Amino acid sequence: MESSVLAFATDLLDEGSDLFFGNLTDRAGVGGVTLASVYHQARDVFPHNPRRVVGYLEPGAAYFRPDPARWAGLRLRPAPAGAISDGDPFAEAAAQAARRGMKLHAWTVFLHNDRLGFQHPDCAPANAFGDRALTELCPANPEVRAYVRTLVAEHARYGVDAVRAESLHFHGVRHGFHHERYFERLGPVAEALLGLCFCAHCRVRADALGVPADEVSLAVRAEIRSALTDERAAERPPALDTVADGALAAYIDASAATVTSLAEEAAQVATEHGMRLTFIDGDGPGKGRLSGIDLPALAKVVHGIETLGYAPIAEQVREKVAAFALYGVDPSALAVILRPMSQDCDGPANLAAKIRVLDELGVPEVEFYHYGLMRLSSMDRIGTALRN
Repeated sequence: MESSVLAFATDLLDEGSDLFFGNLTDRAGVGGVTLASVYHQARDVFPHNPRRVVGYLEPGAAYFRPDPARWAGLRLRPAPAGAISDGDPFAEAAAQAARRGMKLHAWTVFLHNDRLGFQHPDCAPANAFGDRALTELCPANPEVRAYVRTLVAEHARYGVDAVRAESLHFHGVRHGFHHERYFERLGPVAEALLGLCFCAHCRVRADALGVPADEVSLAVRAEIRSALTDERAAERPPALDTVADGALAAYIDASAATVTSLAEEAAQVATEHGMRLTFIDGDGPGKGRLSGIDLPALAKVVHGIETLGYAPIAEQVREKVAAFALYGVDPSALAVILRPMSQDCDGPANLAAKIRVLDELGVPEVEFYHYGLMRLSSMDRIGTALRN
């Protein structure tokens, strides 16, 4: 089973290559590193960082040096993080990984970009009222799709083995921005409807599939207004499949087709450049329908699916992995991320049991979250578990 640890480029920069890679090989004993190449804004606590305990990441920043020639003529371009200054931590990681016989993966947050959405609001999703979700990019937008394809291709010059594609889909309304406020209960249906995109590009794609996008938009607006106005309506919402006489369900299917086609384009670019692309489904099977995640369709067009195996015991990890088979994803096509920290794991034996479960099921890749956010004792826990 292949193994890797997810990390930030700032972990590499703050600790230096020797210490960073030494911890990965000597303590964790993994065969790869999965380095964030584009990431969203965050504030984190770093238990073993020599330069900071609490640190901030910039909105929608790139942690590699973009090739200007590749991005010529494109309006959406990755912005290098100020933290990398004039350097290129991905080039450093590539050289060090090759020297140590390790694989380098690119952990890439594609469409949850809290920089480009604000800079180019016309490329952000629009709800039924026309309000833009400025922390996101819409997968139906042609400029966004060009950005995705070009971003995938950029990783090839670093010898990347696999692009770990996070956020290559639509998003809900919650957890898109810091300091969010929801004081009135809207109910799950109205909240879900607020997260659907009705921008011009999404409407055109839906219309092309025979879905009356304008009618669906009007029905969605009415349902949301009802929940905003009347708490009783929010508490007794209609079933999603009945909204707009069933046309909403077809609209959601059209959104999923948009996501699948974009993932297929991204995977094709990866293949052309000798890389793999794995699609990260963080919520798990059956939970991403409103985000456009159609697992059976995606499994046919990407090189693999990656998911979170966050659970306190091994049997729960087994159940999570087994559930993917019901959606057309064989364990042999999965990569699973485990957390060795105390939130999920009480020691090396616990982690080793989870790894054994993955091995028994035929899962070929395991990754561990997250280098900078765990104690060094958790790194040792990985090494002990992998040896067992």
